Amino acid sequence: MLDAKTIEVIKSTVPVLEVHGQTITKQFYQMMFKNHPELLNVFNHANQRQGKQPAALANAVYAAAAHIDRLEEILPVVKNIAQKHRALGILPEHYPIVGENLLAAIKTVLGDAATDEIIDAWAQAYGVIADVFISVEAEMYQEAEQQKGGWRGFRRFVVERKVKESDVITSFYLKPEDGGEIASYLPGQYITVRVKPEGQEFTHLRHYSLSTSAGHPYYRISVKQEDAIGDNPAGVVSTYLHEQIQEGDTVEISAPAGDFTLDQSKQIPVVLLSGGVGLTPMVSMLETLVEGDSNRDVVYIHAARCGSHHAMKEHIDQLTREHADRLRSYHVYESPAAGESCDKTGFIDLPWLKTVADPKADFYFCGPVPFMRAVNQALKEWGVPQERIHFEFFGPADSL
Repeated sequence: MLDAKTIEVIKSTVPVLEVHGQTITKQFYQMMFKNHPELLNVFNHANQRQGKQPAALANAVYAAAAHIDRLEEILPVVKNIAQKHRALGILPEHYPIVGENLLAAIKTVLGDAATDEIIDAWAQAYGVIADVFISVEAEMYQEAEQQKGGWRGFRRFVVERKVKESDVITSFYLKPEDGGEIASYLPGQYITVRVKPEGQEFTHLRHYSLSTSAGHPYYRISVKQEDAIGDNPAGVVSTYLHEQIQEGDTVEISAPAGDFTLDQSKQIPVVLLSGGVGLTPMVSMLETLVEGDSNRDVVYIHAARCGSHHAMKEHIDQLTREHADRLRSYHVYESPAAGESCDKTGFIDLPWLKTVADPKADFYFCGPVPFMRAVNQALKEWGVPQERIHFEFFGPADSL
């Protein structure tokens, strides 16, 4: 436990972190990767380059400082981050490295303002926060390994099938190379794929949502090929999966993780909304709802650029026909090609949403950040309470 003086010092740095947080975390990552380049085998280089990871860490450090005397209040955030750490293989021995470089970054950015008293207080606080993460993650590693079909770390899987779903999205059906059982998962969870494309110095890891319901002898992920946009190069892993990996090849996978999951204890209607490749966790939720014992009414709305970018349309249409008593599905095309039909042209908006969805439902959504921001705003305007609004970011946590 931290003493009152240490807590007071940490809280006094909150305004400074609000102003300088991202500068500190950018400096931290530069120093850490310079001192420990082997950690580039774990971290997402694209998120570093785009500033997403430093921004997410800055928010986490700020939240920890603001709640340093009541860390239990940010336990949901801790658990979300810990899920990703377990999936990536972050271990207790990594925490001293992070602490040493974070303190050095604070000192470098704040200069003389980072007094010995502040640095000492942050060293103590970091020790407490690190212990919380290490403890939570130890339980997660144990659970992942001891569950039926589970394992620790990474396991080799064979690409049994590779199916093109649209012009930009391809599904990969993955079976364990050892022929053993695989762990079950909750609809909405992801697996982490580790690959080392030819010519790359480091291994690359990516989280991909499982895009089908549990209970199959395989995992399925559906991956969008990320093309180069502006200063951002093409996605290393998605390009490798699309262009290099073939049926019969192997990839390494960590056991399913993630806390963005369908609450199956409720009986109220469900509305699922997805944009682009954000359909992956939504399809897993949809299949779970209509194929299981649930009698809940379901509305599924998918937004895509046009028909050629619309993955799994035939599959969703078939599910809708088979479960017409309680499933309705709609698709919205931003710019439909000539002759393409859809339920709405342009974007999902509140007036249209009111014609197809029940405001008393549970709402789940995933997709590009602008899509999620628009959906979130529409639901709030409609008066849907926060506890019935559920969403997930692909990548580091952002804010809507």
